[in-house]
Amino acid sequence: MPIARPLARIVALLVLLTLVSQFFRVAYGAIAPDLLRDLHLSASSLSLAGGAFFLGLGIAQVPVGMAFDRFGVRRTVAVLTLAAVIGAVGNALARDATELVAARLLIGIGCGGSFMGAVFLCARWAPPDRYAMVLSWVFSLSNVGTLFAGTPLAWLTEAIGWRGSFLVIAAVAAAVGLIFFLLVADNPPDAPTPTTRAETLPEVVSGFARVLKARGLPHIFAIHAVAYASVVTLLGLWTPPYLEHVHGFDAIARGNVILAMAVGQILGITAYGPMDRLLGTRKWVAVAGAIGTAAALVGLALVPPGASWTALAFLVAFCIVGAYSIIVVAHGRSLFPPELLGRGVTTVNLAQVGGCFALPYLSGLLVQAIAPGGAPYPWFAYQMIFGFLALCLLGGAAVFALGPDSRPRPAAA
Repeated sequence: MPIARPLARIVALLVLLTLVSQFFRVAYGAIAPDLLRDLHLSASSLSLAGGAFFLGLGIAQVPVGMAFDRFGVRRTVAVLTLAAVIGAVGNALARDATELVAARLLIGIGCGGSFMGAVFLCARWAPPDRYAMVLSWVFSLSNVGTLFAGTPLAWLTEAIGWRGSFLVIAAVAAAVGLIFFLLVADNPPDAPTPTTRAETLPEVVSGFARVLKARGLPHIFAIHAVAYASVVTLLGLWTPPYLEHVHGFDAIARGNVILAMAVGQILGITAYGPMDRLLGTRKWVAVAGAIGTAAALVGLALVPPGASWTALAFLVAFCIVGAYSIIVVAHGRSLFPPELLGRGVTTVNLAQVGGCFALPYLSGLLVQAIAPGGAPYPWFAYQMIFGFLALCLLGGAAVFALGPDSRPRPAAA
């Protein structure tokens, strides 16, 4: 394939960019108990801080989609990276829950173009029938960021504290943003450059109206709101406190579990990547993934305190089976023509980031109601979290199953 080498370079740059975003998404995993203790956070405050990242992503989605269509991914991401760097520094300097939430919100805005940039550029560069597979390479390799949020972050935190760790992360984010700006290309070689003229207000409104009228959009919203959000809620927020409060794990042991779960995510995303092409369906792959993830949560809820290896097995299985959101992304991308691609994929992503804000926050309120006295939280509180997430997944899958399917389209000869 003539563009194989340039495509590989684009994939590598996207992996680098999304790796940083992926780290930020779950960065509170290994250090959640430290934040609870040092900043005197309640369960609802911790969950709000965890969800604020995704609220920031949501705020950014519509303007990011318009900027992609107008200015391209390269320049848009470069501007956003500055916000992420400032937010990471703010995270390191936070003195209370309010400052922590504000910093996370700014980081979320700064990462608002990372994963959607991958969705956008893969659609421009990859053959249509290989789109989900190429995107799965980016998303699976980006989970190295989740690996860094496990044991390596726990080690770094023990060495220089969680505040010093976030200053290091800010420097890394700045370097990655600069590399991406210098080396990425928005369009494949010899491909016609898309029109980037400024749209009038009526044209902007008309374009969004076309996006919102896309057939199957409400069904995509239903599953997109819970698919990845359930993983973020468990992996990025509640797994470390659960392991400490129910199974007595220390910081390094918790980091090792996060590491194992991240490896499970990488394996799952890689496995799901070609499934739509092999099975000829996206809808039923995603429905099966949601049901399997809910089953893993139910199994986890039944694991008694002290049965640590069984809990670990269910946590890793949850991450492997729960990696089907890559198929949902490919389904959503298929709804829109090239001229609406930026706005289309970011509009679809609103459901995901909305769920990633709502599920952590609602789960925090649930824990707060069960254990108003604060940490450590009882086993029953975590059972309720697992059950709540399972019900959300089954509800989203039921609505999605009623919508139309999306099948991979072969590349043009």
